[in-house]
Amino acid sequence: MAAAAIAVATAAHAASPNELLAGYSALAGSPADPVRGERLFVTGHGREWRCATCHGAVPTGNGRHAATGREIAALAPASHAARLSDPAKVEKWFKRNCNDVLGRECTAGEKADVLAWLISLKR
Repeated sequence: MAAAAIAVATAAHAASPNELLAGYSALAGSPADPVRGERLFVTGHGREWRCATCHGAVPTGNGRHAATGREIAALAPASHAARLSDPAKVEKWFKRNCNDVLGRECTAGEKADVLAWLISLKR
């Protein structure tokens, strides 16, 4: 229980994508896997959208929201350094987007996997 509280605090107060990744990995109790993260991002999960629908299959460039047409800044930290630097925003968007894509919230492990893949991307 104490370890989970520490991991939550780490994820909640992180200042970098790598710190967020460490927090989510600790919560998951296992290391992140960027291959699983990419698969979750680009694969359909029985819903209308996948992550790649709006962010692109390789989110190093800007995307476009499928419903509104609004431009979405690049998701990969290599292309947009500030993108994954605010833990509250990261949590907000994971909650909203996982619900759209999976029909539920993402697990800590799924968040870690996606972050690991995003961090691995180069421009």
